[in-house]
Amino acid sequence: MSNMFCYQCQEASRGTGCEIIGVCGKSPEVANLQDLLIYTLKGVSQVVMAGGLEASTLTKVNHEVINSLFMTITNANFDEDAIEAQIRKMIAYRDELKSSLNLDVKSDAMNFEVTNRASMLKKAALVGVLSTKDEDVRSLRELIIYGLKGMAAYAHHALNIGKENHEIYGFVYEALAATQDNSLGADDLVALTLKTGELGVQAMALLDNANTSMFGNPEVTEVNIGVRNRPAILISGHDLTDLKQLLEQTRGTGVDVYTHSEMLPAHYYPEFKKYDNFVGNYGNAWWKQVEEFESFNGPILFTTNCIVPPRNESLRNRIFTTGASGYPGCVHVEADADGVKDFSEIIELAKTLEAPTEIETGKIIGGFAHAQVVALADKVVDAVKSGAIRKFVVMAGCDGRMNQRNYYTEFAEKLPQDAVILTAGCAKYRYNKLPLGDIGGIPRVLDAGQCNDSYSLVVIAMKLKEIFGLDSLNDLPIAYNIAWYEQKAVIVLLALLYLGVKNIHLGPTLPAFLSPNVANVLVEKFGIATIGEVDEDIELFMAN
Repeated sequence: MSNMFCYQCQEASRGTGCEIIGVCGKSPEVANLQDLLIYTLKGVSQVVMAGGLEASTLTKVNHEVINSLFMTITNANFDEDAIEAQIRKMIAYRDELKSSLNLDVKSDAMNFEVTNRASMLKKAALVGVLSTKDEDVRSLRELIIYGLKGMAAYAHHALNIGKENHEIYGFVYEALAATQDNSLGADDLVALTLKTGELGVQAMALLDNANTSMFGNPEVTEVNIGVRNRPAILISGHDLTDLKQLLEQTRGTGVDVYTHSEMLPAHYYPEFKKYDNFVGNYGNAWWKQVEEFESFNGPILFTTNCIVPPRNESLRNRIFTTGASGYPGCVHVEADADGVKDFSEIIELAKTLEAPTEIETGKIIGGFAHAQVVALADKVVDAVKSGAIRKFVVMAGCDGRMNQRNYYTEFAEKLPQDAVILTAGCAKYRYNKLPLGDIGGIPRVLDAGQCNDSYSLVVIAMKLKEIFGLDSLNDLPIAYNIAWYEQKAVIVLLALLYLGVKNIHLGPTLPAFLSPNVANVLVEKFGIATIGEVDEDIELFMAN
């Protein structure tokens, strides 16, 4: 029997699944506790569905279910104690709901109890991914669950800004309960998978509205990638409300703030331009963080994933976590009842440490979210009609450590000069510092923002479809060459499938959680394909 089994990310060991320790660095104990947390959420969801409860009446439960799902995303939380505490919290909510409804049910997920860590791990071994014996049913169930995890991340960020959608919560309960329903066959689960994509679109739209209403519409912005000689804090992850609070608390302290990885697009929002200590972006995609954190010298604040386990105590002592993220031995900053977080310990530590060591200089440009691109619509349309732009290539998604991902750098370098890259997510770090030039003043890399800002790419495509009077998104001169790593990329993929987008190329490998039969369904129904050789793929994309 394996110590664990996890295949939710692109780096699953041997392309099949991690069984000894996670490639991400999570221990078998963390992996199994995460499995049990998901199982607990299934029990909560079964209670909600059996009792006919409306999500609008379950405020605290809604929020904790979303937070729980987010905690299990790849590279988010490595803290066994935090996950155990969340399991106990969700069991308590489950039992409270069950008691109030006087339900008499025999579902194990609705009734199981645990006493200590050992009993949790024993139970987890029985209810993990492999407990579903039918390979195709297991594949579809996990595809839905991973989509829910990505959806939860976006809903969580929106909630932090005060925006929520009870239909999303209601669907989460429906879908989690459905993954425990043995009467549902493959066809039922395929339909539920597409519905997951539908609600994923709603979650991304919700977050887009939340971010823009609070921070303004992103603007075309040049972001400094050098440093200045002052102590500083590096903020990573995705949550803009955490950044806002950190900037407010560092104002006038002599401590600068730099973004890292997925926090880079914060520079595009007007709200953050007013802080003179908001200096620029330091480093690259998440997987390079260990070496880049060493040279940064100051403290690092993780607001979400992606954490790479620090390799020494000195670095761990400079890492702080908040929200759904966590790492043992690192200080975790909790919010008070009003959502306020006290970052004073981080600020005071920064004052005692050296300024960042410069690792590069220059600027990178971004801020091409949907409002900005729509404002440039006439210019873009003219470029398409004149033939100056022959093709848009969506290269959104995630970056990762595998050498195969050099494909995306080579692809960008070799892409013909009349092609424009549309991107969102940390995949852009494979090419956003290349001198790719522009087409009539339109940069050849249009960065819409974080992975959740993939919604902007959908809005842009739909606007172009309207302008050109086309019947389908598939009639646009747009190709999809998407890199994936974790579950937020999964919900983006499902959202695109729900919208009817076909012939998406996914890489560097297809997900390990797709059984051969499920993969065949995606190929036959949606034209999903994996990447091939760069030159051949470019020829294919530019020809169609």
